[in-house]
Amino acid sequence: MAMTQIQKVGLASGVGTTVEWYDFFIYGTAAGLVFNKIFFPEFDPLVGTLLSFATFSAAFIARPLGGIVFGHFGDRIGRKSMLIITLTLMGVTTLAIGLLPSYETIGLAAPLLLVTLRFVQGLALGGEIGGAILMTVEHAPSNKRGYYGSWVQMGVPAGLMLGNAVFLLMAGLSSEAFLQWGWRVPFLIGGVFVVIGLVIRLKVVESPVFAEVKKQDEVEKMPIGVVLRHYPKQLLLTCGSYFAIGVTFYGATVFGLSYGVQTVGFNRNEMLSIVLIAMGVTFAALPLFGKLSDALGRKPVFLGGVIAMLAFTFPWFWLVNSGSYTLALLGFVIFCLAFSASYGPLAAFYAEAFETKIRYSGISFGYTIGTLAASAPTPIVAAYVIAETGSYEGVALFMVAMCLISVFCVIAMKETHGLELSELGKKYDPEPIASHASYPGQMESQRRQTADD
Repeated sequence: MAMTQIQKVGLASGVGTTVEWYDFFIYGTAAGLVFNKIFFPEFDPLVGTLLSFATFSAAFIARPLGGIVFGHFGDRIGRKSMLIITLTLMGVTTLAIGLLPSYETIGLAAPLLLVTLRFVQGLALGGEIGGAILMTVEHAPSNKRGYYGSWVQMGVPAGLMLGNAVFLLMAGLSSEAFLQWGWRVPFLIGGVFVVIGLVIRLKVVESPVFAEVKKQDEVEKMPIGVVLRHYPKQLLLTCGSYFAIGVTFYGATVFGLSYGVQTVGFNRNEMLSIVLIAMGVTFAALPLFGKLSDALGRKPVFLGGVIAMLAFTFPWFWLVNSGSYTLALLGFVIFCLAFSASYGPLAAFYAEAFETKIRYSGISFGYTIGTLAASAPTPIVAAYVIAETGSYEGVALFMVAMCLISVFCVIAMKETHGLELSELGKKYDPEPIASHASYPGQMESQRRQTADD
């Protein structure tokens, strides 16, 4: 049976996102397992671990900048071209990390190059996520945006599963061989995945909603400026609503991996398999919650997930701390189901908050600021608190506080499902960019507010 256009676009966005998140997550896995020994061997083990996680967070600092840059050109030139560029950039940097000499070989240059490459990865991912969401959501029919938007979100657990699976294939190596060269293999394999992702993405057509904007000569000259001036509420609510997702996902998959091995006493393969299974459940659950948001609305499904993440934070730690593989796995699965309830409808929910002309910039900036504020500090804060206090309570309270912020932000957001995407988010009368070219000396006409928040 032939695939429809939206199915082709959804597959292309999902596969491309899988490749990019594979590249992104294998870094996080390596940071939790070996980077403290490869690139920071002169430091105390705790300091080395913190520095390793700090390099992981460098990408989050770069992501808002990537969102601004690629969002700008995505709203000016098109969604598809930005997706090709970001995927290529991610692949090149991943290969470079896999070939990077260790601290013992080139000294301080090794961690400095590592941070630089990680920063470039962040730029690419910051620009990729908004484009992938829009290519799918803007192609989807209005009554199925939640479902098809979730295909993009499925690339996240798929990328993590792929990364963990490759690391598990290296499990048969001795610790010495793994430290010497085994950790590099997942990064080198990433180059092959990038080629596959590029071939698929090159075959899709541009977003029809954005194509209409270009046809009408209504492209914005400075989209991020419009977002900051006219959409501050949507920007802040998008950012804050992501906090619960960020602390839960990165708390479980990055910090949780290190915590389970170093504090609880699970071996590396046990924790990798737990995360792998939990991500498999997440992969299956995301389209279900996306589809549910098409039936019930974005807010109730998204909010239900946030509340579930908040409520299950302490029980997750209790189950992991039990030392039982079965109970720890149960904890991860339940936590990831709660995460899926919010993450499934996220693509459609965020896309519907902004107008087409500035949608790439709005989503990318709001989303990436949220990851910088919530996702980036979680592994570092968690590792530090555990080391200083010897207890998980401080980490759990930090996660609960972030979830509470998300609860209030989601409540303040508007319900948008089922409405026509071309009409959503309009707040002002745009001046076509063509008029700037025709009348270079003319003052920009005053934009008037047509709808309040």
